[in-house]
Amino acid sequence: MKTITVIVRTFNVEWIIDQALTALMKQKGIHLELMIVDSGSSDATLEMVKSYPHQFLAIESGTYFPGKVLNRAIEKARTELIVFINSDVVLLDPYALLRLIQPLENTQVVASYGRQIIRPEADLWVRHDYERAFTTTGNQPEWMHYSLPIASMKKSIWETQKFYTDAWGSEDTQWGVKIKSKGYKIAYVKDAIAMHSHNYTLKQLASRRRIEGEADVYIYPHKSLSLISTILSFGASFLRESFYYIQNKHSEGIFYLLLNRIVYSWSFYKGFLSSSKSKSKITFGNYQ
Repeated sequence: MKTITVIVRTFNVEWIIDQALTALMKQKGIHLELMIVDSGSSDATLEMVKSYPHQFLAIESGTYFPGKVLNRAIEKARTELIVFINSDVVLLDPYALLRLIQPLENTQVVASYGRQIIRPEADLWVRHDYERAFTTTGNQPEWMHYSLPIASMKKSIWETQKFYTDAWGSEDTQWGVKIKSKGYKIAYVKDAIAMHSHNYTLKQLASRRRIEGEADVYIYPHKSLSLISTILSFGASFLRESFYYIQNKHSEGIFYLLLNRIVYSWSFYKGFLSSSKSKSKITFGNYQ
């Protein structure tokens, strides 16, 4: 039976953490060492996790930076196999983690990620996003590289390629792209199933997409993005999602979908543009 370290990052998740950890502790076929990494929870989260044996890592409130926090946590892990489970992820099968780590027995496979399915209350556009991102066939879209809400990796490989700290978000995508460029493989395990999704408000969506746009500048250094290409991308996205809404007899939601897609595309563009300018200034300054 393999021993793994399961890293769970928490922050004010009293609404779900007990359900998430209960499902985690019911996993079979593995021995797990739980590590709770908390970023200053002020609700009942820390009180609730006390009943679960764990190693604790405290992050000072207001200092959370994904790549830095993950690197700190992995450094403290005592096992070769590292598993990441978001604190709002609920594993839906008692063998999910065993299935997740099985591909790592192949020496060329250095990481894996599982299939996320939506919560019952998920918006229709969220459902479509997840259907496209986490397929039931195992054939993944080319833009899906790695996804940390349910994922695993070998610590020895992480030691050669740690999570980046150039930008605040998309640390899993950046790591996946980098590791694949070195010739390693990341497995998508469609039978390692977990429930996880978010119904973002337009404001939350704007923030997330701006962060993703900022990160893309560092993940794909040769990528360019223009206003015209952003408008074309918006149009294609809106048409695709509108067709999905009509297929699912939800045409009354298309007006909101229009606002959603505008925010989705425009916020990414603003983030990409802002990050490109900042990176150019840094590069020029270093050159000088």
